[in-house]
Amino acid sequence: MQSDGEIGLKLVDGMAAITLDRIGKEGVENAEKNQRYIDKGKSLRNLRGNSLDKSDCAVVIAAGPSLHRVNVATQLKSYRFDGAIVATESAMRYCLKQGIIPDLVVSLDPHAKRIVRWFGDPDLTVEDLKQDDYFSRQDMDQAFSDELRANDEMLELLDKHGKNIRIALATSASDAVVKRSLEVGMDVYWWNPMYDDPSTPNSVTMSLYKKNALPCLNAGGNVGAACWMMAHGVLGKRHVAVTGMDFSYYADTPHKNTQYYYEAIALVGEENLEKFFIKIFNPHLNQWFYTDPAYMWYRNIFLEMAADAECTTYNCTEGGILFGENINFVKLKEFLVGEACR
Repeated sequence: MQSDGEIGLKLVDGMAAITLDRIGKEGVENAEKNQRYIDKGKSLRNLRGNSLDKSDCAVVIAAGPSLHRVNVATQLKSYRFDGAIVATESAMRYCLKQGIIPDLVVSLDPHAKRIVRWFGDPDLTVEDLKQDDYFSRQDMDQAFSDELRANDEMLELLDKHGKNIRIALATSASDAVVKRSLEVGMDVYWWNPMYDDPSTPNSVTMSLYKKNALPCLNAGGNVGAACWMMAHGVLGKRHVAVTGMDFSYYADTPHKNTQYYYEAIALVGEENLEKFFIKIFNPHLNQWFYTDPAYMWYRNIFLEMAADAECTTYNCTEGGILFGENINFVKLKEFLVGEACR
């Protein structure tokens, strides 16, 4: 069930082209620059079929607003989860603070300044914070209310634990992210995100593959979906649970605290935000959430990917809008103590 959002719904169908236009050029340019770093890591092929000596299960930890409400780390430790943990780079701080070192971290977004913040930005300044309120504005880790302190803490955490972390690093990653990953000694595995259908004429993806010969992976447009794909498509896990993958906001979240708030204002004006955001009723929770065209597109793409996947997918987010066919919507505890994890 959904309501409102007629403008947002019209935009969903065009999100593939919008996304390619927004970040495709930057991602490809980054890939060109990253050619000089390829030999400092390995191809993602080296992880193909590697169980990491773990069970047949995996848990993906993404950094959606539900992450802290569900206490994912506490449950993983309490129920002694022995499968693989695959985390988005945005969830690294959460994991390391909780004493969890992910078996694999994934990074995808090409943004020049923002993504390196998840790794700790050695060059972060007060002026940077004045120019971009992306972190302080959103409904995410409350530690970012004191951004400089949070950054210093992440620098320290990754300096300490980086050498023990594998990272599936997309060639689209910014120079800052690549340098930071290498300087802390992360075990880097390179891959190309799919920008388009490689079988089409003048394919960006195929052109990139011909230059670097690295595996191309359908990441579903976002790093959370990329983690899920890594878990079953690369590591070969047959039971994959996702957490923190809301693709939406809680109903009481102010519009200003959403990821694309400024873009929405620029596109439709503040007076039309109710038509931009799409309200979705989650019948499993008997609760309303709202989302934007980008997250709605991510959700739709994920449902398509799940239908073709050679794994069983469990959404243990306990919130959000990722539900439908081929998704087992269950509490994290049910997954951890269930037959799949025994």
